[in-house]
Parts: sequence; structure tokens; C-alpha cells
Amino acid sequence: MVLLRLCPAGQASAQAAPDASVAAPFGSPVGDERIYVHGGFDQLEGRFGGGIDNGFRWEGEAWAGTDENRLWLKSEGEVDGLGRVSDGQQELFYDRPISTYFDLQGGARYDLDSAPGRAWAAFGIEGLAPYFIKVSATGYLGGGGRLAAKLMASYDQLLTNRLVLEPEAELNLYSRDDPRRDIGYGVSDLDAGLRLRYEITRKFAPYIGLTWEQKFGRTADLVRAAGQRSSDVRLTGGVRTWF
Repeated sequence: MVLLRLCPAGQASAQAAPDASVAAPFGSPVGDERIYVHGGFDQLEGRFGGGIDNGFRWEGEAWAGTDENRLWLKSEGEVDGLGRVSDGQQELFYDRPISTYFDLQGGARYDLDSAPGRAWAAFGIEGLAPYFIKVSATGYLGGGGRLAAKLMASYDQLLTNRLVLEPEAELNLYSRDDPRRDIGYGVSDLDAGLRLRYEITRKFAPYIGLTWEQKFGRTADLVRAAGQRSSDVRLTGGVRTWF
């Protein structure tokens, strides 16, 4: 995440640089050691497909730390029309920048929902690719040598100063079957969306859009065997907020 700190008009003279002849006391803290806290939800939305296909989804994150060292907490999941929670992933990362636009992250993930839980060690990278496309790639190591990976990308296209069109996609891969969680080996699933939001303020933006969920290969076979659909297109509406 790139933070731009702008000095309000008229404040520059009040914060003029100190006299160079006055040395700072030895051991004084520098500006990049200040602790910052940030959090919010990129997705806090209802998804509407009729009956059991109606659902509520959340995807949010929070971090605390300095410019160089941060702890991240990420959470996502969905509640269907019967009150069952699926795709519940809770992640805790240590984050450190490795370049101007990219951070390296390492930590743990726990799948917490209505299905049996799974614990993973996690290691990945997140940042801004060319053209300011937000991307992340995370690899996971679970019990018994299970491997997984998650790739994500999104982009904010400003239509006006307040109206923003955001395409986004998340792709998951697994090294082996996990029938108790309806997961098959290989490319497992894709969750993609196109959302149009109106930023009433930078901290509160309602939106509408379309989402597409697609299961692939063995995962699609397991989902269909459980009486569910392997592909779904739904209307969505919600808010994006941060604090």
C-alpha cells in the first residue's frame, strides 16, 4: 500500500524545517518509526441469485505498524441463504517492503467456516504492478504436505472524481483433493467481479455490480456431487469502507 501524506494549505510555514545548527538529541526517534493503524472492508455486500443463491460476503483487512514493519490481519468469507459459512479464510501476516511498490508477507492462514478447518503456513507478495494494478500472490503449506496458492488482482478506473469502476478477480489452486471442503486438486475456483462505486467520502462508498463464481476440474465435480452449481452469476450491492 502506498501512502501519500499531503500538507494542508497554510501549514507549511508552521512546520518549517528546524535550524540546521540545532542538532537532534542522540537517540531521538525518526519519523518512519511512528506507529500507524489502518483497517477497512473492500467488500461488504449482498449477492443475489434467488433462494439459496442469495448470500452475504465480506472481505476486509487491517494493519498496524511502522513504514518498515507491519502486522496484517485479513479476513474473507460468505454466508449463504441457509446461514452456512463458506470460503472463510483468516490470515495473519508480518509485512515488510522490498521495493517502492511491493511488500513481502509471511505468516499463517486458517480456514474457519462451516466445513472442517484447515491450518496453513503462508508466504507471499503484494503491491502495485504497472498501471497501478493491485496484485498479490500467496503460497500456502498445509498439513501432510498439502500445497495451495491464491492469486488476486484489481484495478480502480476513475470515471469521475467520485465514480469508480473496479474489476477484480481471485484464483485459487490446490495440490490435492480435500472432499470435506469440496476442494479438488489443480485450478480450483475463480471469483471475479465488476463493481461501480460512488465515493460519498473516501471512507464510505456504496456500490453495485456483478459477480461470477466458477469452479473447475475436480472441484466442480465435488460441488456438483454435493448438489450445488459449479458456476454462478449474481447481482451484488454493498459498501466499501475504511477507517
